[in-house]
Amino acid sequence: MTDRPHETSRPPLAGHAERSSGYGPNDTKKFVQRPYHHPAAGWGAATSVGKVLAREREPVQGVWAMLRMNHPTKGFDCPGCAWPDDPGVALDICENGIKHVTWEMTPKRTTPEFFADHTVSQLRSWSDFALEDQGRLTHPMRYDASTDHYLPIDWAEAFALVGEHLQRVQPHEAAFYTSGRLSNEATFLYQLLAREYGTNNLPDCSNMCHEASGRALQASLGTGVGTADLADWEKADALFVLGVNVASNAPRMLTTLAEAHRRGAKIVHINPLVEAGATRTIVPHEMVDMALFRSTPTSTLNLQVRPAGDLALLRGIAKAVFEAADDKPDVLDQKFLDHYTQGFAEYRSLVEGAEWAELERQSGLSKPQILAAADIYLNSERTIVSWCLGITQHEHSVDTAREIVNLLLLRGNVGREGAGPSPVRGHSNVQGNRTCGIDHRPTDDFLDRLGEHFRFEPPRHHGMDTIATLQAMYEGRLQVFFGMGGNFARATPDPAYTETGLANCALTVQVSTKLNRSHLAHGRDALILPCLGRTERDLQETGQQSVSCEDSMSSVQLSKGSRQPAAPQLMSEAAIVAGIARAALPQSKTRWDWYVADYDRVRDAMAQVIPRLAGYNQKVRQPMGFRVQQPARDRVFLTASGRAEFCLAPLHNEVPDDPDVLVLQTFRSQDQWNTTIYSDNDRYRGIKNLRTLVFLNEQDMKCRRIDEGDLLSIEALSKDGTRRQLRGFRAVKYDLPEGSCAGYMPEMNALIGPADFSAQSDQPLMKNLKVLVARL
Repeated sequence: MTDRPHETSRPPLAGHAERSSGYGPNDTKKFVQRPYHHPAAGWGAATSVGKVLAREREPVQGVWAMLRMNHPTKGFDCPGCAWPDDPGVALDICENGIKHVTWEMTPKRTTPEFFADHTVSQLRSWSDFALEDQGRLTHPMRYDASTDHYLPIDWAEAFALVGEHLQRVQPHEAAFYTSGRLSNEATFLYQLLAREYGTNNLPDCSNMCHEASGRALQASLGTGVGTADLADWEKADALFVLGVNVASNAPRMLTTLAEAHRRGAKIVHINPLVEAGATRTIVPHEMVDMALFRSTPTSTLNLQVRPAGDLALLRGIAKAVFEAADDKPDVLDQKFLDHYTQGFAEYRSLVEGAEWAELERQSGLSKPQILAAADIYLNSERTIVSWCLGITQHEHSVDTAREIVNLLLLRGNVGREGAGPSPVRGHSNVQGNRTCGIDHRPTDDFLDRLGEHFRFEPPRHHGMDTIATLQAMYEGRLQVFFGMGGNFARATPDPAYTETGLANCALTVQVSTKLNRSHLAHGRDALILPCLGRTERDLQETGQQSVSCEDSMSSVQLSKGSRQPAAPQLMSEAAIVAGIARAALPQSKTRWDWYVADYDRVRDAMAQVIPRLAGYNQKVRQPMGFRVQQPARDRVFLTASGRAEFCLAPLHNEVPDDPDVLVLQTFRSQDQWNTTIYSDNDRYRGIKNLRTLVFLNEQDMKCRRIDEGDLLSIEALSKDGTRRQLRGFRAVKYDLPEGSCAGYMPEMNALIGPADFSAQSDQPLMKNLKVLVARL
C-alpha cells in the first residue's frame, strides 16, 4: 500500500455518514461469520420459511399461499422475482417467494391510530425493518405539517388533492414512478394517465436495474428483451450465467440448473463471488432428495471475474473461437453470419487484435481459465447466456451486454431452440411494465396507436428517467412526484440527495401496502394511498377481477387473489389510477370507471394499442398464458440494417490506476428482497447479525493492515471529484478477486453520488464504485 502524504489536497466530502447499524432489525446480537458449506435451498430454506411463518403467525395461510402461488389457472403470481413458472412443477415456489407473500399477508395493521401515536420525526429514527413490521396500511393518509402527523383522509378528498396539484403545475413538472409489482392492467392505465396529462416522465425501477440490457438488445437485435424462454433453457447444452446470485435473486432457477446438470448440460457461473447457488442445491419440492440430503451440482465451472471485467472475458472467449476457426472453420456458423448479421468482419478484426495479456489483466482471469470457458462454448450446439445486475450496473454495461450477443452470434445461437440471450429480470412484473408503456422514451408508433385509440395527442418529447427525475427534484424543477409502489427513497442512490429532492416537491404521493422510508421523506404536501396486495380479492362492478404479469422470459399469465383484503378501505392499483385521472383530467374522453369495472376492457384496449398483445384476453386464458411475440426469436431483426448488429466497442480499462483504490459492488443479502430486509442475516455468505460490513480479499486486507472484524472507513471517489464516506463498517474476509470489495445495499447507497451513473445506460454504478478502505 502506497503512502498518501497529500491528504489535505483532496476535494472536500460531499456526503458523510456515521453508522453503527444497518437498516434491518438491529437486534444487538453478536456478529457471527461461519463459512457456508451446505447446498443452496434444501433444509436451510425450509427452516428459514418455518421461522418466517411462525414469526408472522401465519402457518395456515402460509401453507395456503404455497399451494396457490404461481398457479395461473387457480392462483396468484408471486410478487417476488420474475423467474418463469414451470408447468412441470406442481409446487413452483421458493424461500424468497414465501417470505414475500407472508410479509404481505401479515395480520399486523398500520392504522390511523398508529399515525396518531407517532410523529413523522419520531418514525424517521426507526429502522426500515421496524417500519415495515408494523403491518399493512389500512387507510389513505395525508401529512399535516402543523402537527407532524399523518392524518386520515377519504379517497375522494385524496384524489381531489392530487388533481388540484397536477392542474396547478406544468406537465413536465410531474413524474410518475413505477415499481415492478404493478400489474399489466394498472400499468397501462397509469401510463395513459401520465400521457393524457401531457408528460412522458415515467421513471421506473428498470432504469436502475436492466436499462442497459434493454438498450443493448434493442441495438443488437431490434428488440429490448431476451429471445430464450424456459423451454429453451431445458434444451440448452451450455448455460453461461453472468452476474447473478441465483440462490437469492431467482431461487427457482436452481431447479432449472439442477435439471440441466442431470441431463449433462455444462453450466458456467461468472461472478466475482462464488455464490451458494453456483455450487450445489437440494430442490425443496424434490422430496426424496430432501429426505436423503442428496444434492445436485449447479455448475461445471466457476470464474471469479473482476468487477466489470466481463467484457474482457467474453472477448477472450470470442478470441478463442476465432483461433479455433483457423483450423476448423465450421465452429463459426458462417451461413447464419452471412445471411443475418452486420459487421462480422470488423468484429473479427477487433477481436483478433486483442492481446491476451490485456484480456487477462482486465478480466482478472488467466488465459487457461478463459480457454476453459471457451472450450465449453465451442463444444455446445445450443448455448444460452444469462445475466443480471452484475453486468448492468457498470459504466460500460451496454457494451458488455452487446458483447454477450456478439458471442452468441458467432455460432448462430440466436433465434433457435435451446439458445439465445436471456437476461434475468428482478421484480415480478418489471418486464410487463415496459411492454405496457412504462417508458420515458416511447416510440412514435406506440404513441400514434395510443393517441388514435383514446382520442388525444400524446406528448412526443422524451421524458425523464430515474436519474433525471432525481436531479430535477433536487434542483426544484419537479413539483409532483407520484410513486406507484416500491420504496423510492431507499432504492435510489445517495439517500440524502434523494430525500432533499422529495422534500423540495409540492406534493409526493406513495401508493403502498406497507409503511416505508419514502413515506417519511415527503414533499410539503404528502399522501399515502394503501392498495390491495396480489394475494387479495379485487372486486369491481362486474365481479372479481384477475390481473396479468409478464415474467423474465416474456410469458404473460393471469393472477387472481382470493384472500379477504387487509382492510375494507383498500383500493386496487387500477382504481387508484382511475380516481386520480378523474380528478386531474376532467376533460378526458377516456371512460376510466368503465375500464376499472372490468379489466377485460383494459386488456382489449392493450391489444388494440400494442400489436404484440393482439388477442390478449383469449391468449392469457390459455393454460400457462402466452408468450409476447419476439421478432428476433424468429430471426427477424428490427434494426436499421434489418440484421443483427455486431457491436465494435473497444476494450475499456476497468482496472483503477491507483493500487490503493478498490472497486466496490453493492448487493442484497440472502434474507432481503429489494429494499425489504427480513433479518440481519445472510445465510449463504455465513453472516449473522450484521449488515454494516465490507467483504474484502485477504491480500487487500494485509496490504491495508486490516484484521477481520476491524471497524473501517469507506471513502468513495465520485466521478465528479467529490467524496462520500461511511464509517463504522466491519471488515469481513471473503473469497473475492483482489482489488475488489462488496457490501449491502441500501446501507451503502450513501456512497453513490448524483454523478455516479453510466453514460451508456443512465443506471447508477451500484457495482462499480471506486473506494478507499482504511481501518479506523
